[in-house]
Amino acid sequence: MNRRKFLSYLGCGCGSILLPSCSSAPITDRKQLKLVSEAKLNAHAAKIYEKIKDKEKMSEDKKTLTEIKEIGKRMEDSISQYFDNEGLDDPTKNFDWEYILIDKKKVRNAWCMPGGKIAIYSGILEATKNTNGLAAVMGHEVAHAVAKHSIERASRATLLNTGTQLIDIFSGGKLSQVNRTTGMNTVGLLSQLGIMNPFTRKQESEADYLGMIFSSLSGYDIRETVKIWERMKKLNKGKEPPEFMSTHPSSDNRIKKLNEWMNDVVLDYPPIVIS
Repeated sequence: MNRRKFLSYLGCGCGSILLPSCSSAPITDRKQLKLVSEAKLNAHAAKIYEKIKDKEKMSEDKKTLTEIKEIGKRMEDSISQYFDNEGLDDPTKNFDWEYILIDKKKVRNAWCMPGGKIAIYSGILEATKNTNGLAAVMGHEVAHAVAKHSIERASRATLLNTGTQLIDIFSGGKLSQVNRTTGMNTVGLLSQLGIMNPFTRKQESEADYLGMIFSSLSGYDIRETVKIWERMKKLNKGKEPPEFMSTHPSSDNRIKKLNEWMNDVVLDYPPIVIS
């Protein structure tokens, strides 16, 4: 799918009054509002990530954690190589990638903070099933960070002068969902600085699209992207939505769009050769 066709589906996120503060999302070229410093947001996210590592129980499944790190490294290299090949600025150049596997079997979730701080919950492994499924999940979450969705959310909060929890900005609202599921306040020591809403429907759809691209560039079978959503729907027993699927596109609509994008992504974004 070309950029114009994709944008016709997503629409533009910035009005003319905000153009001086707008930039564009990588690959899709969707207009974005950015008022918040990426460096500062990444620094805050890194500190919170360390607190989460101290507070949460880390999984002892070293085999799966190694697989997560291997997938992550492959995506890191492929994303950077793609933007280098295209002569474009690498949106991950200031990332300090890190990966953890949290031992929570009842939580089917994953997230990626600004700057490449990634967490996978053991409960989602029931849906991923295999390496390609895990890559599909990680590609989606990495896409949120690469597309700077948290900066958009924080910028919108700044513009509206409303209060929020930084942790929700960083995880797209997903950690609040985890808290509600488990009854545990994962990081209750954070101040309120922005909006509480999870990623918007446009951002979720963009992450689906970009995540599929990143999985393809990294050499994974993107057909598994559709299969994992089908498994998530079954695991959720018809109740919309589970944590990982957030609150936005329905699973049926998500599957439909992924199927529509698949052939074009395979043709336009084949596995990349790392130089």
